[in-house]
Amino acid sequence: MISRRDFLQVGMAASALVGASGFGNWARLAAQQALTQDQLLEFQTYGNVSLIHITDIHAQLKPIYFREPSVNIGVGGNKGAVPHITGADFRKAYGIAESSPSHYALSAGDFSSLAQGYGRVGGLDRVATVINAIRADRPDAILLDGGDTWHGSYSCYHTEGQDMVNVMNALKPDAMTFHWEFTLGSERVNEIVENLPFAALGQNIFDSEWDEPAELFPPYTFFERGGAKIAVIGQAFPYMPIANPGWMFPEYSFGIRDEHMQMMVDEVKAKGADCVVVLSHNGFDVDKKMATVVKGIDVILSGHTHDALPEPVVSGSTIIVPSGSNGKFVSRIDLDVRDGRMMGYRHKLIPIFSDVITPDAAVSKLIDAQRAPFEAELAEVIGKTDSLLYRRGNFNGSWDDLICDALISERDAEIALSPGVRWGPSLIPGQAITREDIWNVTSMTYGEAYRSEMTGELLKIILEDVADNIFNPDPYYQQGGDMVRTGGLGYRIDINKPQGERISEMTLLKTGERIDPARSYVVAGWASVNEGTEGPKIWDVVENHIQKQGTVTVQENNSVDVVGV
Repeated sequence: MISRRDFLQVGMAASALVGASGFGNWARLAAQQALTQDQLLEFQTYGNVSLIHITDIHAQLKPIYFREPSVNIGVGGNKGAVPHITGADFRKAYGIAESSPSHYALSAGDFSSLAQGYGRVGGLDRVATVINAIRADRPDAILLDGGDTWHGSYSCYHTEGQDMVNVMNALKPDAMTFHWEFTLGSERVNEIVENLPFAALGQNIFDSEWDEPAELFPPYTFFERGGAKIAVIGQAFPYMPIANPGWMFPEYSFGIRDEHMQMMVDEVKAKGADCVVVLSHNGFDVDKKMATVVKGIDVILSGHTHDALPEPVVSGSTIIVPSGSNGKFVSRIDLDVRDGRMMGYRHKLIPIFSDVITPDAAVSKLIDAQRAPFEAELAEVIGKTDSLLYRRGNFNGSWDDLICDALISERDAEIALSPGVRWGPSLIPGQAITREDIWNVTSMTYGEAYRSEMTGELLKIILEDVADNIFNPDPYYQQGGDMVRTGGLGYRIDINKPQGERISEMTLLKTGERIDPARSYVVAGWASVNEGTEGPKIWDVVENHIQKQGTVTVQENNSVDVVGV
């Protein structure tokens, strides 16, 4: 891991830029164990253009707890590189003091006790306060939403995304791109996009019949700011029909399409762009590779993998800015754009400490109005947790362990499979579990909990396929989230083996017997991408299980033996 000084020197040598970050001041403040709103927002205005980046909000309107991952394995050229370092290694790399606010915001260690002291994060009314403060300093700042916005909560599901559309419109973004939004179905997505008061961008969203760019989603838009012409190109999630049900949006196709991206970069430059910004939902490692393949991108605002880094990463001559998830962070990037190019940047990742930042009154009122029809259902207490419930990590999370327990118990199964999605807030020990909490980790438009028989051979094929989506050394072949979660099934994985050879020693945990490739096992799961999947909704399955338990205790999960890290 290179030092911050070396990082900046490398950035200047590679791109002739002068880069700076607001992290240094934040780290010193964090060590003082005290933060104020003014300190969080403090920023030395720079250059002539300001970008504001938010991404992967997943319909979280209110403040939440959110634990960052303790395991985030990098492979190939990304092994040991950020964001694939966690815990004490991450804190050491960035000079983060133990038990400081930045430790709590950016790292998983000692999360439960730190959460007791520092409180919740996020809340779009607090995000609005930060955005308004930046705009007060730089009135023509460009606000860009990286997608995964209209998905992930009870009220979002029941309003088909309208609650998030209404609140986001109040924040007045200038452009957005997409991923989970398409699981509302293309008819609903089209309806919303046609009425958005800002640009809905996707250079890689194509008409699947004609293999031509989809007219509803322009590839880019221009902004005149500070005497400079800024082009923003949208990049939607490339693997939509693989990671999500393609039958929900059959008229669209996606893909990375870096050749078309190069065409778009060349096109906007020919039209006079002084600075090229890509608003991306590729995921960090894919963005990092794209920056070396596609020439001429100045800034990539990175989404999808939920990474939060206190400083941009330089790849080639491009700075890559990831801004976390769930409304937990807002990034401000000031650019010096002159003489037809980007000459330098200054950046700050602003953590949204909910108890520190005063909520915007108008947005608070609007949020409450969206939630009002559902308030009684949202607030109903289903149980209590004695364990930290979290999601994130390559192999397991305690929320997912609980979901797998529910599937085995309620669906009378031997084995459970739960998707390795990254979205979903955390709960700390002693906290009540409400219906809203359950929906925050299960809400989707294809949430049927299936029950079927699978042979041991098929189970291995499934695990191998997902493993290659995550641990293929070429980022362009990393198509999924994290590893599928398993209940009742243990296995060994060597992440450095080739496709089809990573998984071994599969074991049925209740008996200790090795999985027989020829035998059929009763398997329960959810979030199948297959059309016509039948079964009760996963949120009902989990709610019934928690009600019966009363108080939930999730045991430490050691069922996956990871080799080659």
